Amino acid sequence: MRVNYADRGVHDVDEIFRVSCEALMTWLFISLIILMALGGAPLFAVILGAATLGFYTSEIDLAIIAIEVYRIVDTPLLVALPLFTFMGYLLSESNTSTRLVNLIQSVFGFLPSGLAIVGFLVCALFTALTGASGVTIVALGALLLPALQQGRFSEKFSTGLVTTSGSLGLLLFPSVPLILYGVIAQQLDVGEPFSIIDLFVAGIIPLILMLGMLIGYTLWLHRGGEIPTETFRFSKIRDALFDARWEIPLPILLFGGVAYGVFAISEAAAVSVVYVIISQVFLYKDISFRQLPEIATKSMVMVGGILLILGIALAFTSFLVDAEVPQRLFDFIQTYIESPITFLLMLNIFLLALGALLDIFAAIVIMVPILLPIAAGFGIHPVHLGIIFLANMQIGYFTPPVGMNLFIASYRFKKPLTELYASTFPFLAIMLVALLVITYVPFLSLWAIE
Repeated sequence: MRVNYADRGVHDVDEIFRVSCEALMTWLFISLIILMALGGAPLFAVILGAATLGFYTSEIDLAIIAIEVYRIVDTPLLVALPLFTFMGYLLSESNTSTRLVNLIQSVFGFLPSGLAIVGFLVCALFTALTGASGVTIVALGALLLPALQQGRFSEKFSTGLVTTSGSLGLLLFPSVPLILYGVIAQQLDVGEPFSIIDLFVAGIIPLILMLGMLIGYTLWLHRGGEIPTETFRFSKIRDALFDARWEIPLPILLFGGVAYGVFAISEAAAVSVVYVIISQVFLYKDISFRQLPEIATKSMVMVGGILLILGIALAFTSFLVDAEVPQRLFDFIQTYIESPITFLLMLNIFLLALGALLDIFAAIVIMVPILLPIAAGFGIHPVHLGIIFLANMQIGYFTPPVGMNLFIASYRFKKPLTELYASTFPFLAIMLVALLVITYVPFLSLWAIE
């Protein structure tokens, strides 16, 4: 048999040239993605670029991206996200924060350090309803901070309380991040199955633990009795109840309706929006009818960004799963970490740093698809992982040096960041202790499941 070495040489050169061009284009594309990220390009564009590159190099049809986007849009639970977000924006634009403060203060104001207790409770409730930590600081800061200082709490303690309490409530239904985690985790179908109700119930005791430890520290710090207490008056409670008469039924409507199966989550969200519009526009008249389109637009801009990132991120997750990245990461981690206890410790450190650097919605859609399969490999329940994840995120909001709430509080209260670092440190230490308890005592999250 005669072999034409000259022809083979030409073909070899062509193949080398083709491979070299593909490699060059790949590296140019990677460089472009990095430059986009560093240049402040929208997160969805960066993730889309990475997903496209991954599918292209793996010779997978790019139509998978459109399929994944459609799949997430077709999720019934996803309807709740824009509705609850719109409800949160409506409440933040109204005088709900003032009425909630007055109501809780009338009930707890007679206790030692009662006003501080009011601050913790109202911030947690307001964050749960609005789904946004920064909104709580902006909406309640102007009300709580002067009240705390007038109540003889130190400026350092007052600013620390408002800054750290701004993230409380992310574990409480109908917090949007909590719902978003449930949507993503159920889409992945990894680990033990769970319902979204399981996730709502799971956050109650961990939140109570955090609030209890923060309140306990406050009572111990002001044990000398230098903080005056208010006189308990039924008339004051009656007046506060009357002022908040249209807001009090809202959490009852949400929790009761969902817990007893009267509403599905999406139905509860729709009913809540209608109720808030009626109460705030027509009954309280805090918001004019003309303001509704503007508020709806602002809320939907945020929701649109979340949904776009979510759809693209799940497409990227499909590539990671096809490439067996989570399994390879799990195998790699197992080489060095065998104990779930050690893994959870490393996970907490990683998530705290992530929470300080990345927006909570971006962190959820990017990291949950990667972390959930790995955690499942260590036998960690998806619900428990969700509570750990969100607990870390809410602490990361005020973790130095770049926690988001630190910058928001600095701008809102006209305080230097270094002063806020010192103000929030005791609260940070307490929350970290609570985080360790939540992490290593899974019963606190899983009591309703087990």
